[in-house]
Formats: sequence, structure tokens, C-alpha cells
Amino acid sequence: MTSKRPSREQARRLRRDLTDAERRLWKHLRDRQIAGAKFRRQVPIGRYIADFVCLEAKLVVEVDGGQHAASGADVGRTAFLEAEGFRVLRVWNNEVLANTEGVVAMIEGVLNAPPR
Repeated sequence: MTSKRPSREQARRLRRDLTDAERRLWKHLRDRQIAGAKFRRQVPIGRYIADFVCLEAKLVVEVDGGQHAASGADVGRTAFLEAEGFRVLRVWNNEVLANTEGVVAMIEGVLNAPPR
């Protein structure tokens, strides 16, 4: 992503075109199903669009595909989000698809942990 802010249209497109892993995880995150936390999807934060965000808990959940494995850009993205006060939890697409309940339990653990 460039240094400019993402457009509303970019965020709308990403909300409409979820990956299979994002769609599966969203079924568990929506409607306050995990620890009563309200999540939003594809949320612009600065120059980035975060996959899933719980603003109350200041938690960002990023669901990454294989192209992120060697991406130095994610280091900068995480640093920016953490500087904004967010905790960042990164999970892999295949992890969500193969072990959805484990990913949900991990998110719930982060939500239930004492604030930093």
C-alpha cells in the first residue's frame, strides 16, 4: 500500500471480496460472538486497511496469505498499527481454514487478556 490514505471504495471492495479464510473467520467475529467484542471488517487505519478490527479492545486481526511470508512491508504495517495503540494478531489463511476453532480461541484469549 502506498503512503496515501486508502479510499472508501478500496475498503468497500475488500469488504465485498473477502478471501475464503476471511469469510470463514468473519462468521465467528461478527455479531459479538467472541467475548462480546464488536469487530468491523476492512477498516482504514492511517494508510492501511486492516482486515478485522475491534476498536474497543484496540485489536487488529490480519489474515494473511502466502504472499506475506517474505513481505518486509508487514513489519512496517505492524509497527504503524502498534504505534497507533493497536495489538496486532496475524494468522495465516491456511491456519484459519484448517483450524478455525483454534484461531477463534486465540482471538478470545487476546481479548480476555489484561490490557497492556
